[in-house]
Amino acid sequence: MKKRYPFLISVPHGGTEVPEPLRPLLLLSDDDLRYYCDPVTRVVFGYEDRVVAYIDTAVSRMVVDLNRPPLPLPLRDPDGIIKLRTIDGREVWRHGLVPDMPLIHRLLMTHYFPYHQQVDELIDIHPVRIAFDCHSMLPYGSEHQKDAGKARPLICLGNNGDRQGKAKKGTITTCSGEWITNLAGLFREEFSLNKEVALNNPFSGGFISNAHYWHKGIPWIQIEINRALYEPAPSSTRCGHEMADRALLLKEKIWKVLAVFRDQVCD
Repeated sequence: MKKRYPFLISVPHGGTEVPEPLRPLLLLSDDDLRYYCDPVTRVVFGYEDRVVAYIDTAVSRMVVDLNRPPLPLPLRDPDGIIKLRTIDGREVWRHGLVPDMPLIHRLLMTHYFPYHQQVDELIDIHPVRIAFDCHSMLPYGSEHQKDAGKARPLICLGNNGDRQGKAKKGTITTCSGEWITNLAGLFREEFSLNKEVALNNPFSGGFISNAHYWHKGIPWIQIEINRALYEPAPSSTRCGHEMADRALLLKEKIWKVLAVFRDQVCD
């Protein structure tokens, strides 16, 4: 039987599906949904046959974002569980058709709470030693983000700490500074990078990694990969097949890093 590593892999933003009753309410096209959600993350981090626990979702984050806290109630935060606006300022819903509270409740009961419940159950059932919440990021910060217009690193690792992986005053980290700096070093070695692997900048970890660390005490690291690692440049003539090939190659490079990391810290 193939060896499975004691990891939980969470991929919450790779889905692009919109429940049919909601599709006419959205201003976003199918291409928009792929852009704002990024289904390639389900390829790059698709390690379900290599780890003890894996979870992803088919539903689009533009319908319900699993990596946002449930409070304050939806619609008070334009970038919360139920989006009002995209990261670059576009309206998500047609005028007057923003979901009302009964519909929001159904979305959360159908998609949001079951995802988080399953994460906890996977940790209870399986010998998980560390969990990774896996994402992609655009090469530059978008208009309504804190790093608007700034170039981003190729890889960002988050543990809710500072740029050295240490706890900030009044907070705790979701894994030790030693572990996250160790992982960063392995990424730098495998990818021949230096400053292009950052800690907690521009992202330090979202609701999933922080909440479930508090729930279960299992270490969590959020992994953000720059889409430039697999997407062609805007002026490129490369086709989708080549992007798919790059995504599969990236998947194996990342796995080499995670496998070495496991051998160093999980034995």
